[in-house]
Amino acid sequence: MQFNPGWNGSSVNLLHVRAAGPGDSLHYVWSSIGAPAVLLVATQSPSSALRVNWSQLLSPSPAGAIWIDPPDSVVYSTAVVFTKLFEFREAKPSGELFYPTYDLSEFSWDSLNHTLNLTALTAELSGVPATDPGGAFSNGSLAFRVTAYEAGGREERLPSLLHTADSSQLEFILAGVAPRGNGSRFVLEVATVEEEGAVRRLRSQRSIDDEYTPTIFEVLSLLAEPRNGSSTLGFLQWKATAYGSRSPRREDGIQCRAQELQVANGSLPVSSIVQAYFGDSLGSSCTISTLNVSFGGEEGEVYQERRYLSWSVLLGFGEPPRDSFSALVISIAAVALGTPLALLLLGSCLLLLAQRRRYSEYEPIN
Repeated sequence: MQFNPGWNGSSVNLLHVRAAGPGDSLHYVWSSIGAPAVLLVATQSPSSALRVNWSQLLSPSPAGAIWIDPPDSVVYSTAVVFTKLFEFREAKPSGELFYPTYDLSEFSWDSLNHTLNLTALTAELSGVPATDPGGAFSNGSLAFRVTAYEAGGREERLPSLLHTADSSQLEFILAGVAPRGNGSRFVLEVATVEEEGAVRRLRSQRSIDDEYTPTIFEVLSLLAEPRNGSSTLGFLQWKATAYGSRSPRREDGIQCRAQELQVANGSLPVSSIVQAYFGDSLGSSCTISTLNVSFGGEEGEVYQERRYLSWSVLLGFGEPPRDSFSALVISIAAVALGTPLALLLLGSCLLLLAQRRRYSEYEPIN
């Protein structure tokens, strides 16, 4: 992990996470310059490096300020931008009442350097609106907590996402922010950038196994795939739940829904690192898609009471990790299915034996 590589100041945030393998390397570049975003780049060189032209990056025209050296080592690149936070409530009979939108590119962000932990490989980006006339953020903040991994495993805290060394976890946190209405619900807008030849699609998978995330049987994945192939280039993956506690338990669950993936008609909101890397192709050959993730049930009462919301998502390259049935679940299933089968076989044997004993050496009278 590197904070603002090649820059001595801490007034802006750029966090570079690099994972090196024997024949390749992966780069994650997180930043709050403009809208909070992450740039993901996979290369076929174990020694590829991030280069930043800081004076150009902080200028009104940042195109070309970020690149990977050597440039011909890049095999895949994408970006994810967190653009807006919507708040609304049910207004019967008129439908939904939306409050003024929180544009995340207009937030004021604390320095990542204060929360950077190079041992745990974590950092937290926390911010509030630059102008907050209603005072909703007077005792609260919006944050993105980043975690990188050195090996595969599973997070201890719910939703206990399974991860690999090629992935990173992002936790979206809304803490202490006053809702502007009774039963308010929140929606986070997520935008993705794909270069020509790749597209995004949303996949939902259901399983009978909820061993690691009780009562949650659905996993959603936002996959990047080549137009002419079936392999997966990258992903965002999450469980269909959020939580209303800093130490989440099953009963703290908040309903989480993903709306339909849409191709963005307009231009991408301001995000300097995305413009700095993709340059002019951002508005021509790149495909920009948006996805809205909503939090809260019909009433929105969990956040109203606790003023806390956390949602975890895994980002990475290639196929997303898949949960397999553990030995415990297999044993339970074997007992549950095997016991009735054993009883059926035993009953059949007893019935056949009883039928054979009905006959004797005496002749029937009639």
